[in-house]
Amino acid sequence: MTEENNTSQSQPIEDRVNNRSQRPSSDAFKEFMASQWAPADTTLPPQDAVAPYAAQRRLKLSQRFPGERLVIPAGPLKVRSNDTDYRFRPHSGFAHLTGLGLDHEPDAVLVFNPVAEGAGDDGGNHHVSLYFRPMAGRDTEEFYSNARSGEFWIGKRPTLAELQARLNIPTAHMDEQLEDAITEGAGNTALGGLRLRLLRDVDLNCDALVDTSRINTAVDLEESDRLDAELAEALSEIRLVKDEWEIEQMRAAVEATMNGFHQVAQALPRAVEHKRGERVVEGAFFARAREEGNDLGYDTIAASGNNATVLHWMRNSGQVNSGDLILVDAGVEADSLYTADITRTMPVNGKYTDIQRKIYQAILDAQDAAFEVAKPGRKFRELHEAAITVLAQRLDEWGLLPVSLEEALSPEGQQHRRWMPHGTSHHLGLDVHDCAQAKRDMYLDGVLEPGMVFTIEPGLYFKEEDLAVPEEYRGIGVRLEDDVLVTEDGCVNLSADLPRTPDEIEAWMAAAQAS
Repeated sequence: MTEENNTSQSQPIEDRVNNRSQRPSSDAFKEFMASQWAPADTTLPPQDAVAPYAAQRRLKLSQRFPGERLVIPAGPLKVRSNDTDYRFRPHSGFAHLTGLGLDHEPDAVLVFNPVAEGAGDDGGNHHVSLYFRPMAGRDTEEFYSNARSGEFWIGKRPTLAELQARLNIPTAHMDEQLEDAITEGAGNTALGGLRLRLLRDVDLNCDALVDTSRINTAVDLEESDRLDAELAEALSEIRLVKDEWEIEQMRAAVEATMNGFHQVAQALPRAVEHKRGERVVEGAFFARAREEGNDLGYDTIAASGNNATVLHWMRNSGQVNSGDLILVDAGVEADSLYTADITRTMPVNGKYTDIQRKIYQAILDAQDAAFEVAKPGRKFRELHEAAITVLAQRLDEWGLLPVSLEEALSPEGQQHRRWMPHGTSHHLGLDVHDCAQAKRDMYLDGVLEPGMVFTIEPGLYFKEEDLAVPEEYRGIGVRLEDDVLVTEDGCVNLSADLPRTPDEIEAWMAAAQAS
C-alpha cells in the first residue's frame, strides 16, 4: 500500500466530512487570524424580564425535592442530514426553568445542588447553577474552524457573565466543571450518598454520565428510573398554571398566529391554481411564523377536501379545489418558545354549501358548550363531555347514529365517537401538548384554575369511504379550535379576534382576498 493510501485509510471516519473543505492551516494564517480584532464589548446586559418569574418556577421545583440533586439538560444539537443540524430548540423543561428560548444554549445543563432546607435560592432547598459552553475567543482555532460553535460560522453567543447577568443564575463552563457538579457525592443513599434525579432522554451524554455514576456507586437502577420519571412529572405539573409573563407570551403567540391565518386566507386563490395547493397554504403560514416568531409550534396541517378527515395530515401534498373545505391547524412559536394552536375550516371558494354549513354549525355549538364549562372549579374532563354531548345530539338529529342517543352516550356505547375519536382539549404552552407528563388526577381529572391555558377543539370527520353516512357528508372534515385562558370568574378566548362563525368567516375571506 502506498503511503498516500495508508494516510487515507487511517483518517478517522468522523473527520472525513471535512474532506470537501480547503481550510488554511499554516502558522502564518493562524497568527494573522488571531490578530487585529476590536476588543470585545464587556458591558453586561440588563436582567431579562422573565428572570424573576423563572426564579419562582425553580423555587417550586426545589420545594418538591429537598436534599436531592436535580439535573435538567437543554439537549444537544440534532443532526438533520450528515453534518447539517436542525435549528436548536432546548427541552421545554429547561426553557421553563431558565426563561431561555431561541438557539444559543445547546448542551447546557441546569443543576440544582441541595443545601439546608430553606437556605437555598429564594428560600428554596437548592443553589442552582447553569453550565454551558461559551463562545471560544477569536484567538482560538474554534473561532473559524468549528462549524457548530465557531463565531465565524454561527455568530455570537453569550458569555458566562452575560448569561448570568440576564438570568440571575450563576454560570460555569461545562467542559471544566459539569462532571463534578453532577457526580460529586452522588450515590447510594443507604451508604451516605446523595440522591440524584435526571431529566432523561434529553442529552445522551448526561444520561451516560449519570448512569455510570449510579453503577459505580451501587445505586438501584430500577429505583432510579422511577425517581427520574417523578422529576419529569414535576416539570410538567408546575407548568399547568401559567404566570403573568407566560400569559403575555401566549397572547403574543396567538396574535402572530392569527396574522398567519390572514395570510392563509389571502393565499387561497393562488393555492387553487397550484398542483400542490396545500403547500402554498403551508408556506404562507410558515412565512408569518418566521417573520413574527421563532418558528412553527408544530408542523402545519393544511388539509383540503378529504384530507381534512385525517387528524394529523402534515404531508400537505394535495390540491386545493374550489367547493371543498380546507382545514388549517397551525401555531406560531414565539421567541420565548410558547406556542399557539388554532384551527379554522374555511370554504376554499369563500362560501359554505348547505351541508358544510350545517356540519360547521354543529362544531361551533359544541365549542360554545365547552366555553361555558371553562371556569374555575370545573374539571378539565367536563370540557370534552360538554362538547361531545352536543355533537352526539346533532348526529342523532341527522339520523346518523345506529343506536339511540342515550345508548351512544353511555360508556358501553360511544358510537358517536366514530366521527370524533380525539379529545376536545389539551393544555397549551411551551409544548403544543403541554404538561404531557402530569398525573391523570392533575390533568384529565384536574380542577380548572385561573392561569390555565388550553385549547377547545371539537370536530367531525366524515371520510370519503365511510358508508355509515349518506354520500353528501362524505369527504367533509371540520374542526374549530381556539386557545382559552381561565380567569377568576370564567375564561377568555385568546383567539376570539379570528372569525369563527360561518358568516364571519365568509366576510373575512372576502375582505382578505379583496385586499
